[in-house]
Amino acid sequence: MNDLLPIVGSVLGVFLVMVLGGVCRRRGWIAQQADHSLAKLIANVLLPAYFVSRIFAGPQFESLALAWQPPMFGFMMTSGGFAIGYLFAKKIGPRIGLVNDSQQRAFALCVGICNYGYIPLPLAEKFYPDAVIPLILHNVGVDLALWSVGLAIISGGTQHGWKRVFLSPPFIAVIAACFMKVVVDVNQIPLELMFVVNALGDCAIPIGLLLSGAIMMDFLSDVSWMRSPAIHVSAIVIRQLILPSLMIAAALLLSFGKSMQEVVLLQAAMPAAVFPIVLVRLYERDAETSMQVILSTSLAGFILIPVWLFAGGFIFAF
Repeated sequence: MNDLLPIVGSVLGVFLVMVLGGVCRRRGWIAQQADHSLAKLIANVLLPAYFVSRIFAGPQFESLALAWQPPMFGFMMTSGGFAIGYLFAKKIGPRIGLVNDSQQRAFALCVGICNYGYIPLPLAEKFYPDAVIPLILHNVGVDLALWSVGLAIISGGTQHGWKRVFLSPPFIAVIAACFMKVVVDVNQIPLELMFVVNALGDCAIPIGLLLSGAIMMDFLSDVSWMRSPAIHVSAIVIRQLILPSLMIAAALLLSFGKSMQEVVLLQAAMPAAVFPIVLVRLYERDAETSMQVILSTSLAGFILIPVWLFAGGFIFAF
């Protein structure tokens, strides 16, 4: 992709939907009491429908033998991100304001995992349609890393959530859709049923972006997140400069095909994910640190996402 303006326009569109979610929060149209219900609706109904509709509509699998690549890469890169974030927080963190274990673990969790859902998926549909299915499979690996390595970091122990991943509706939907794609002629599925699935799936990303914007508005209202500029800069450097460079270098060394290169590029360009704040609060770690990482990388992402996508088009062209 060598044209910068369409990238900027699409990224702007994604962020504008999030801004609208923030406006809805301030106006009281998306109340905090609705966050839990909306999150469950998205995770249990809308995202599974989205995955099924996109997998069914996508091209036939060229080789099931390569289906392991996206989730394996997602797991390894996210686990590596957690490790780099944790080592930085422990070794360098005290010099930049991460003075206690709670802050260090919150920083490591949030900086180690990119936003792998609501932002990259619509960008993939717009610019990299062949990468949508590999991106969905890649996200399975990211989830596995979050609920194993990430959970161990934030809990401070050996807790893991593998069972949570394997029993989640999105995971079941991905596995079932991939299986049916291979053994069933999806064109024989009743049109009425596919209309329902497609309609629900089309709602997943917009509602997810609105909810993300609403949650981020809560953080922006608390001025404490603007303190400790060194933490903001460190989060941006690690999440949006160092880790993307390592991901792209790994993709080049592994000689991935075009669709996997596009997946890597999309994920490398992303800011920190919003969901880890839930785990930070659950395990009573420092929520202010997680706000600093999420908000600083999200704001920087408006500039850095187009830059990475634009530059990546040239990097993978050689």
